[in-house]
Amino acid sequence: MSSPPEGDAGGVSAELVERVDECDRVVGVVERDEAVRRGWSHRIAGSVCRDAEGRYLVHRRAGGGGRFPGMYDCVAGGAVAVGEGYEAAAARELAEELGIVAVPRRVATYVCRSGMSPYWLGLHEVLVAGVLAPDPAEIAWCGWLTEAEMREAVCGTDFVPDGREAFDRYRAAGQAGRTTP
Repeated sequence: MSSPPEGDAGGVSAELVERVDECDRVVGVVERDEAVRRGWSHRIAGSVCRDAEGRYLVHRRAGGGGRFPGMYDCVAGGAVAVGEGYEAAAARELAEELGIVAVPRRVATYVCRSGMSPYWLGLHEVLVAGVLAPDPAEIAWCGWLTEAEMREAVCGTDFVPDGREAFDRYRAAGQAGRTTP
């Protein structure tokens, strides 16, 4: 999730995104802040990160002007750029936010309505084997939680609502075909 420019009262970058319909088909190109303001669907790519022990990466968002500042999340991600695919966007966001070079694998695509506006989320998973290098402008803290700890954490009021939904969808997707931690 790219940091908004200074003075962006909406808290969302003035980046261009593809506006999409109820079937995830492109219907135009708009600024992301306009899509959020008008409630237009657009695309977001995010990844649930696991380690070799099967733990989940959780992070607290930086306190700046972005979405849900200071709250916890289990999805690293952001807007899919115009002409970019979900997987490419997920890989780019992992590199930008966490310093991870990885090939994310998509586990689900769905309309998320629990955030600031509706959007299509390409939800991915990635097995993290290296050292994290979080961008302090985006991530104030990160750590690893077991599945039991994650189930408890997502119920907290300081956990972003769309992250909670993504975790539930990730778990519901089951283990078939998943990257084995």
